[in-house]
Amino acid sequence: MEIRKLGKGEAAPLDLLLLADPSEKIVSDYVERGDCFIAELDGQPVGVYVLLPTRPETAEIVNVAVLENMQGKGIGKKLVEHAVETARKRGFKTLEIGTGNSSIHQLALYQKCGFRVVGVDIDFFTKHYDEAIFENGIQCRDMIRLSQDL
Repeated sequence: MEIRKLGKGEAAPLDLLLLADPSEKIVSDYVERGDCFIAELDGQPVGVYVLLPTRPETAEIVNVAVLENMQGKGIGKKLVEHAVETARKRGFKTLEIGTGNSSIHQLALYQKCGFRVVGVDIDFFTKHYDEAIFENGIQCRDMIRLSQDL
């Protein structure tokens, strides 16, 4: 598997990005402002993440997605590790990530990759998304914010 930054003018894999964030408007906004990295297996996209500078010396991973039939194979972990290393090489001191309160597997993954819970944005998903999101039988309402010093 190879992870590479999308080239100038190369279209971001919207179908993949929408697996992690159902708002095309929000996804388009942060893809425009950040750097999109794609994981390819035999030349086919299997995963993606977006790294977005947010403040001086701070960046955020704003989307991590893996094709549904490829989940559970360590691709998400490799994407997060790649994002950590990329942010470190670019001189960022802090890397942040957020996930829904219902995203149980993602929350576990991010903690395994060295992120610590630093806060909760109450009702983030009910305020910023038109339709209710459900995962694991739980309504996604709050954003769990995590951070890692690099």
